[in-house]
Amino acid sequence: MLKRWLLSIVLNAVALIAVAQLFESFHLDGFGTAILASLILSILNVLVKPFLIILTLPVTLFSLGLFLFVINAITLMITQGLLDSAFVIDGFGFAILAAIILSLLNLLLNRLIRDTLELNK
Repeated sequence: MLKRWLLSIVLNAVALIAVAQLFESFHLDGFGTAILASLILSILNVLVKPFLIILTLPVTLFSLGLFLFVINAITLMITQGLLDSAFVIDGFGFAILAAIILSLLNLLLNRLIRDTLELNK
């Protein structure tokens, strides 16, 4: 379980760096910052995200789950607030776009790694 969590942290850091390379409005100082941001995001996803989901459940249901991207953007903005100038997102609108792209990249990376690991068994 710890191995899966650490792999998830690294894959999320890779996705964060990919988004930082794609857009100037999303800045990371380096891979160490990406790992730290990924670690903070994972902690926020355990502690804060469930609370936000419960608070916004009617809106989330009404939007057929699309409001979850807004919740992901909120966790990204909290993370960038904690990391100060090492991790900068220019605006909440871009945080929503980054949350969507990060979700897609994480989905692709996790599937690729999972399929690779299953082939090696």
